[in-house]
Amino acid sequence: MKKQFLSLVAFAAIALASCQCTPGQQQPTAQPGEIIANSETAIATTKQGKVAGYTQDGLYIYKGIPYAKAERFMPPTAPDSWEGIRSSRAFGPTCPQAPRQGWTNDQMAFAYRWDDGFPGEDCLRVNIWTPGIEDGKKRPVMVWLHGGGYAAGSGQELPGYDGANLARKGDVVVVTLNHRLNVLGFLDLSAFGEKYAASGNVGLLDLVAALQWVKENIAHFGGDAGNVTIFGQSGGGGKVSTLLATPSAKGLFHKAIVQSGSMLRTMEARYSRRIGAAVVEELGLKPGKIDDITNIPYTQLLAAGEKAVARVKAEAEKEGISTFIFGWAPTVDGKVLPAQPFDPQAPEQSREVPVIIGTTQHEFCMSTYVPAFRGISKEKAEEQMRAKYGDRTNDFLAAFEKAYPGYKPQDLIDTDFIFRPGAVEQADLKANQGGAPVYMYLFRWESPVMDGILRSTHCLEIPFVFNNVVRHASMTGGGAEAIALGETMSDCWISFARTGKPASANLPEWKAYTAAEGATMNFGANCQLSYHHDKELLEVVRSFPVRGF
Repeated sequence: MKKQFLSLVAFAAIALASCQCTPGQQQPTAQPGEIIANSETAIATTKQGKVAGYTQDGLYIYKGIPYAKAERFMPPTAPDSWEGIRSSRAFGPTCPQAPRQGWTNDQMAFAYRWDDGFPGEDCLRVNIWTPGIEDGKKRPVMVWLHGGGYAAGSGQELPGYDGANLARKGDVVVVTLNHRLNVLGFLDLSAFGEKYAASGNVGLLDLVAALQWVKENIAHFGGDAGNVTIFGQSGGGGKVSTLLATPSAKGLFHKAIVQSGSMLRTMEARYSRRIGAAVVEELGLKPGKIDDITNIPYTQLLAAGEKAVARVKAEAEKEGISTFIFGWAPTVDGKVLPAQPFDPQAPEQSREVPVIIGTTQHEFCMSTYVPAFRGISKEKAEEQMRAKYGDRTNDFLAAFEKAYPGYKPQDLIDTDFIFRPGAVEQADLKANQGGAPVYMYLFRWESPVMDGILRSTHCLEIPFVFNNVVRHASMTGGGAEAIALGETMSDCWISFARTGKPASANLPEWKAYTAAEGATMNFGANCQLSYHHDKELLEVVRSFPVRGF
């Protein structure tokens, strides 16, 4: 019986290997929503071998394709080749990470609907949505870099990340991906020998490897390797910011979008190396036995890493360093990342790369998490401001009224002053460089979900730019106004990916940003262009800095 079973397996393998890809494959006739996944449909070629995806509603979809492989703490290398056809229909492993705290908050779990997948260190995978394969067409390629800082997240974690609606609407190829994070991607062990010289940046090098894979393979998926846009939100915006200054990424993308993640500075080697040494100490390893770290169980490694980061961060703060992100992030090492991304100037290597930069009005909205702030009186809100701004409170209040006339007292508490100042600074640096244009936006639409407690929260614009307003209705509400705004914003992102200029028939002309004029597209129920609407307000806020990388 065992021999008979093995014979059947061998026969199946031979039959699978004999399947051939047909150039310019035509999708079989299907009903709306029907999935077709078989040995003849959605077979595409990569440099390493053929992959099988599936079709649904006019798209070819592939998930979990390896774009690289890597040993722990080592730079990525080309993935192994395979014989026959590799099934690539399910998301691959996500990078191991700490448990998500949001699951313990029912309201946030409902709104965000995270999909954390299954963890595995072999996590270097891409997912692709495309209207056509092997057809010789040159569609714009949009590569999404997920949020979660550099410590968490994945290319599948939110419903808004699904690329189907954007690919179908814009006739573009959408790519999402996973890469190494936290202690696996950014533990700087360079002080322990040349072997580990790049260890503090291997998570960044994973992103470069993914873009290199896109360059080499995306034509088989109907995409144009000469027209690639990288876009990301929060930590993903930080990744975009950093890639704009990463020499090995030059030429692998041609446009960039930074959503709520303007990362002007990142880790300095003096601190990342200190963290690396502290981790080795926490683990009780001798410098001569440093290679043993590759065999430490992940949970033990992460625990040591988190302790080390907390310790070194406390030391750094005593030395005058105040940061929004500290620890797991790329390191200015003089090689992989030669200098700070946007300090003191925009990176010269990406001078001719057009960029969109923006934030949401409320980001990490205080009243979302503290119910007492939701109906706060003007007097109580102003008390909060006086505690923060002291003798400049009246200046702040006057500038706030000018920027947001008719505001509610709650707005004083909720309006973001962490992300927007950095975004404006990044836009100024890019505009003053005098190269390709930069376009700026402020997302001001507020979700009606759960009595409006989310407001214009961090991540809210994602389902709009992906045209996934209904797919992520637990965050957007999925109403007519939201759907219309989603059509408009996805128009702009598609237009930018195609031409380098964001535009929609539903908007006035979106003018390029300059430091002098400050043109900013306000996305809301009524979209309009403003010019430095909050310049005076930001001048007050900047005198009380909260520095972020």
